[in-house]
Amino acid sequence: MISGVVTDDRQAVIRLTVRGPTGQEQEIEAIVDTGVDGCLSLPSSLIVLLSLPWRERGRALLADGSDSVFDIYEGTVLWDGQVRRIPVHEAETIPLVGMSLLQGYELTVQVQRGGDVTVRALSQAKSG
Repeated sequence: MISGVVTDDRQAVIRLTVRGPTGQEQEIEAIVDTGVDGCLSLPSSLIVLLSLPWRERGRALLADGSDSVFDIYEGTVLWDGQVRRIPVHEAETIPLVGMSLLQGYELTVQVQRGGDVTVRALSQAKSG
């Protein structure tokens, strides 16, 4: 299970550890964004710090209707006690966790300042 908190700005935030290819790690706070279909987006400064390897270019249609082209890197994240290799989208914003990383999990958010954010594997959610 992954736990987080709702901020004063009503953003669901969780903490993650992201790892680069030579073992360097960075603990980050990421906003859970159900409008993002990727796994994780990070700003270029974190991608450089972790020396994430470039993989390809991506394209997305943004909510305002504009088209965005971005770089995709390969990273490793500690997710629910497991190490997962994931695509990392470069975006000059605060880190965002998208729906692809949440696939197979239940997201529960108590939408109030200081409310609990819980990400739990679906098998745990049904039996727990």
